[in-house]
Amino acid sequence: MKFSIERAVLLKAVAQAQSVVERRNTIPILANVLIEAEGDEVHFRATDLDIEVVDKAPAKVERAGATTVAAVTLNEIVRKLPDGALVTLTEDGASGRLTIEAGRSNFSLATLPKEDFPIMASSEYAANFSASAPILRRLFDKSKFAISTEETRYYLNGVYMHVADGDGGKVLRCVATDGHRLARIDADLPQGAAEMAGVIVPRKTVGELRKLLDDDDMQIAVSVSETKVRFATPDITLTSKVIDGTFPDYTRVIPQGNSRKLEVDAGEFAKAVDRVATVSSERSRAVKLQLDGDKLVLSVNAPDSGAAEEELAVAYGDERLEIGFNAKYLLEIASQVDRENAVFMFNSSGDPTLMREGNDTSAVYVVMPMRV
Repeated sequence: MKFSIERAVLLKAVAQAQSVVERRNTIPILANVLIEAEGDEVHFRATDLDIEVVDKAPAKVERAGATTVAAVTLNEIVRKLPDGALVTLTEDGASGRLTIEAGRSNFSLATLPKEDFPIMASSEYAANFSASAPILRRLFDKSKFAISTEETRYYLNGVYMHVADGDGGKVLRCVATDGHRLARIDADLPQGAAEMAGVIVPRKTVGELRKLLDDDDMQIAVSVSETKVRFATPDITLTSKVIDGTFPDYTRVIPQGNSRKLEVDAGEFAKAVDRVATVSSERSRAVKLQLDGDKLVLSVNAPDSGAAEEELAVAYGDERLEIGFNAKYLLEIASQVDRENAVFMFNSSGDPTLMREGNDTSAVYVVMPMRV
């Protein structure tokens, strides 16, 4: 195998592949990227047995062939090569080495047989549809902060993507929760998605998917089966197993009867929470919200380190309320607001609080209060 490729093109492909590779694994071949050169393009394939990414890049192929080489090492080499370099990769089957040449630089890496590389079994996808990058980016970006990190509740370790009933009919919905906070984001239902089975997309897959969604003009082909989900651009295909479990009925924890309405500038609110939380040694320290008329007082009292208080002008026309929240949760939820105003809906100091962006109900967040 021998081919020449631009350094920038090679780096993009190898970086995407090596990020899937697990740094610590007991199977040596899983640390490698499978490089397949044929025609006028090269495919770079990496897997951790749960996720597989295939990135194809244009190249001048002199000799077709395939081999596997350490993904992280290859990425480091290419990253350190000068901008604009033309990189030539040559595999010598007899010596079991891959030579990388660029200008005066020359590297030789050990390879492993391509036959040992595990290829993820193809799947019959029951639903196939396409969605624009900004839509998928919004669905996953706004929900992923609420993914649980508790391994015991593995079915919460991802984003639940499914078809649901929204205000104006069927919607494509992403939900994540860890039991303390919840995010529910809706988008218009793409054509072809109506028959989709609900799937839990794992946290690592959500992170890898994010790298495909930077181009606003990109259409992403989405394919879903009961066991796998696939996201594809013209150059990159990301296939992942889904979490085998049942996502809980999240609708039961979204409060319907909260009538006390607080409207506040989201940016100012987030900054104020961040400032008062500074005196607390733990990020989980409760921030107390005192609402009275058009005044909100945020306060933190940490006996071991100090106290802080800040007042904000808000729109609140209900009876006096004191309620406490985990500062980190409040910050994460406030940072999701794209519009100017965040609207909080309270019931009492012991009930879940609902937050949305202005009058927009396509993004709804729930946060559980803390005792203060």
